Amino acid sequence: MGRGDLTNAEWDRLESFLPRGGARGGRWSDHRRVINGVLYRVRTGVQWRDLPERFGPWETVYKRHRRWSADGTWKMLLSRIQAAEDAAGGIDWDVSVDSTAVRAHQHAAGARKVPPAAVPKRGRPGDEPGRSGAAETGRPAGGGGQIGECLGRSRGGFTTKIHIVAEGRCRPLAFVLTPGHYGDGPQLEHVLEQVCVPRAGVGRPRTRPDRVLADKAYTSRKNRRYLRRRGIRHTIPERLDQRRHRQNRGSRGGRPTSFDSERYKKRNTVERAINRLKGFRAVATRYEKRAYIYLGTVTLAALTIWLRT
Repeated sequence: MGRGDLTNAEWDRLESFLPRGGARGGRWSDHRRVINGVLYRVRTGVQWRDLPERFGPWETVYKRHRRWSADGTWKMLLSRIQAAEDAAGGIDWDVSVDSTAVRAHQHAAGARKVPPAAVPKRGRPGDEPGRSGAAETGRPAGGGGQIGECLGRSRGGFTTKIHIVAEGRCRPLAFVLTPGHYGDGPQLEHVLEQVCVPRAGVGRPRTRPDRVLADKAYTSRKNRRYLRRRGIRHTIPERLDQRRHRQNRGSRGGRPTSFDSERYKKRNTVERAINRLKGFRAVATRYEKRAYIYLGTVTLAALTIWLRT
């Protein structure tokens, strides 16, 4: 076992969820070796062609990562691990929300403006949803162009922004990608809608945290109305200009927002979760042209954090 590879305990947790079979009824290359190859690349950020020979042909490793990013296999594995943690009471549902900008490498530019047509996925009878079928897997809908591939110009240059929901133990619960110049506040609804932790037994997945902590970028009335409508308690400070505007309106300005400064100190969990994610060099710098492949890279990094924390 090399440095950064899956341990036996980690492999035992993943093995039963992995797809069976391969393309056109063939057999997959060894899952454990290929996943270790993808992990090596995500951890070090090397070019796919420079993968060590112990992981097998680099094309096999890259195509497996691209396929599982497209069909949701990485996301499925992450949700299964989160479900097991939630069943054991290991998730702190006081969540924090924030975003981080990721500088895009020059190799991330140049994707075709018009994306190729998605190839319909075909699977064997009895295949579970989210798992790769026996036939070739296409790419998800969307993408194409700079905005479609979540690339934009901001103060940091050519960037992608990752919006993250982190639970109280500094692990990413959900995340979405946007171009780097997109604001944080308008994405609160979108990123919270991605929180979906399945139940270990029967029952609907859990989608509502106990409390949301966020900084002043998320303090809009629209966000507060959304959280109240869903019955989610929140701790978000009010900006000074909003406070002055409310006070100038007198009784028409409404009541002041409640704010617990002691509870707000817990918001550092999302900053620490971001630091853990950016410990993976292929996450800290974006090399992928396609947004769905980069999202798969971020998902695999989050899965590794959940397995090792």
